[in-house]
Amino acid sequence: MYFLLFYDTVENFVERRAPHRAAHLAHVDAAFDRGEIKLAGALGTPPKGAALLFECADPSVAENFAKADPYVAAGLVLDWRVEPWHVVVGEGAIPR
Repeated sequence: MYFLLFYDTVENFVERRAPHRAAHLAHVDAAFDRGEIKLAGALGTPPKGAALLFECADPSVAENFAKADPYVAAGLVLDWRVEPWHVVVGEGAIPR
């Protein structure tokens, strides 16, 4: 099953994330290496949020990721939410 984790970030996010970026990317890389994250990246130009695609059995994997994310701990993420993604076309699509 797929879940999307959405982040809404602070103003001047790009500048403010610098001290926490290496730790955040290590956190993302570890989840990718475990096979949990399939895609991740910033939203907007300049970025004002992010989306991370998880493939896992339940939303707690994405929720626990967010709770442990250095960006969240540093207050760079104003709000986050996890939504199930019901894929209808492509790899992992649900039968129609």
